[in-house]
Amino acid sequence: MSEKSINSMWQNFLQTLDENEAKHATYEAWPFGDGPELANELGALVKSGDKTATCSLHQLYVEGNEPLPKVGEYNIITDWDGNALIITQTKKVDVIPFNEVSEEFAFKEGEGDKSYDYWRREHLKFFNRELANSGQEFDENMLVVCEEFEVVYPRTP
Repeated sequence: MSEKSINSMWQNFLQTLDENEAKHATYEAWPFGDGPELANELGALVKSGDKTATCSLHQLYVEGNEPLPKVGEYNIITDWDGNALIITQTKKVDVIPFNEVSEEFAFKEGEGDKSYDYWRREHLKFFNRELANSGQEFDENMLVVCEEFEVVYPRTP
């Protein structure tokens, strides 16, 4: 991670908040995806405003003993090399079976042609890659964490 770019972006963002809010604000920094090409492509979609949602495997939060995303949290989205790209704030979180994700949510993910079919096909591949290390195969009844967010810094006109 490029701590310098992350810290710089965070400090600049804090200056846009009121003093009390800035004092209590925290963030997580991370790239999308599982490799440089995907991380950089998805980061660019967030920056352009095409991507306002993301989906992850609930099971990985449980196995990693990590908390689920929460409404109001800030995230610094980075490229694969850890350079800060943008800050988002979580607006909505739902945990649902993969096969219940809506076409509307798939569109908000902003990937490919934004169709449900594209979203489904690519996420099946992605989730199977994520589970391959543990010898598991993705099942469409598995729970996914559907998170919607908005860009809060830098704001585009």
